[in-house]
Amino acid sequence: MAKKILVVDDDVDILDALRFLLEDRGYEVKTTEKGEYAENLRDTNGGLPHLIILDVLLSGKDGRTICKKLKSKVETKHIPIIMISAHPGAEKSVKECGADAFVPKPFDIKYLMNKIETNLT
Repeated sequence: MAKKILVVDDDVDILDALRFLLEDRGYEVKTTEKGEYAENLRDTNGGLPHLIILDVLLSGKDGRTICKKLKSKVETKHIPIIMISAHPGAEKSVKECGADAFVPKPFDIKYLMNKIETNLT
């Protein structure tokens, strides 16, 4: 059974690239530009993702706030969250919000895949 990964980013090109990369490696991938989707995750028929890749700065939303909310809910706190950002100072603030890992943009694919595999075990 394929592991499910949710990718949240307001850049459609990044969503497409990550979908292609992750599906090529056998993951089931859901992408969204909407921070609200991640913020309101529920364990429904499709089940929760096994991992979330979340951009720090989304249009109209702060990924760090979404991360804090997900990590504070019993239903979603166990899901590893890898935050991504091109902002040079983002790594420190990402750790403070409870993220499990940080990957800088533009990302090195081997580094990103290592973070994904490490957090899915």
